[in-house]
Amino acid sequence: MTQDFPAGVEVTHILVVSDIDRSRDFWREVVGAELVREYGGTSAVLSLSGTWLLLVTGGGPTADKPDVTFAEPDDPGRVSHAMTFRVADCRATYDTLRGRGAEFLTPPVDHGYETRCFFRDPDGHLLELSQVG
Repeated sequence: MTQDFPAGVEVTHILVVSDIDRSRDFWREVVGAELVREYGGTSAVLSLSGTWLLLVTGGGPTADKPDVTFAEPDDPGRVSHAMTFRVADCRATYDTLRGRGAEFLTPPVDHGYETRCFFRDPDGHLLELSQVG
């Protein structure tokens, strides 16, 4: 691990899907991912080769990403992808990255079960810091 993030950071790949059951079954049965948990029929967490994969159905803006709508790809020739960095302390990592020039959509938002905030890379790809609990 480089010095960019503290030890213990995990990356989660997020894929927006149109049918959670179909996608979950594909990743489990075809690719070989292990189902870790599911949330209310709108998301599934899988483990694959030492990394996390989160399948989610589309949805509108939230408090921590007020101008962002998640939507599955509408053209197979285009790719949509976001990455989540699971961190031990969302606010401290936010401060560190903000100090290095990262531009966040909002400061960290505490949802009770998770504290998170979002920023973009230079090309506009959405990246998330997430602290569970």
